[in-house]
Amino acid sequence: MIASSPPKTFILKIKRSLGEGKPSHWESFEVPIRPSMNIISALQYVAANPVTTDGKNVEPVVWDAGCLEEVCGACTMVINGHVRQSCSCLVAENLQDGNTITLEPMSKFPVVRDLWVDRQRMFDNLKKIHGWVPIDGTHDLGAGPTETQEEQEQRYAYSRCMTCGCCLEACPQFTKDNDFKGAQVFAQIEYFNSHATGKELAAERLDVIMEPGGITDCGNSQNCVKVCPKELPLLDAIASLGRKTTVHAVKRFFSGKK
Repeated sequence: MIASSPPKTFILKIKRSLGEGKPSHWESFEVPIRPSMNIISALQYVAANPVTTDGKNVEPVVWDAGCLEEVCGACTMVINGHVRQSCSCLVAENLQDGNTITLEPMSKFPVVRDLWVDRQRMFDNLKKIHGWVPIDGTHDLGAGPTETQEEQEQRYAYSRCMTCGCCLEACPQFTKDNDFKGAQVFAQIEYFNSHATGKELAAERLDVIMEPGGITDCGNSQNCVKVCPKELPLLDAIASLGRKTTVHAVKRFFSGKK
């Protein structure tokens, strides 16, 4: 019996629209398969050859990308129904029904155009929690605090967050029209509050996630940790902050703060 040869082309089926609230439609493109080809490479081919499978010339597909090595988080999209980074998604490993791959924009963020979404909400939330170490000025502050290797390794896991949005896309509590912060923010609070200098703003950060949309709104679906491309210990962060906000609430109560 002669083994069938692998396909030389595949179909890239893309959900397109002109922006948030605008009608959407699907378009399909035939793309030649190259060795080790990823989704970004396929989109680049479509950008250079914007002709659908039915022979219609269309506007090039719009998407967002930056580093192309799973570091910036910009190229997040829904591929074959699963949110992930398109730069690390290989075509040969994700063909459906023989030779098709579907691409959609994330559904939890406003669509700018086609596969490109506006993730500004994530960065705004980082501002709300003071996502930085509070050191002001350029003068010599002397040596920083000493930390153990174990403390550094625990915090490093959280530092790998790309603000890609995968955890929020998969979260049933996070929607376009609510105030839920989500695992991305919770992990970064744990990151900064575990730093010897960063913990100076720990109380302010905990205050933010004790408001509506904070840690108590988490439904513990655990979808976030399943889709995180950097395998952040998101459940550990959520559990830790649950304990810390309880202690913080008690302290605020006995100090007379509301």
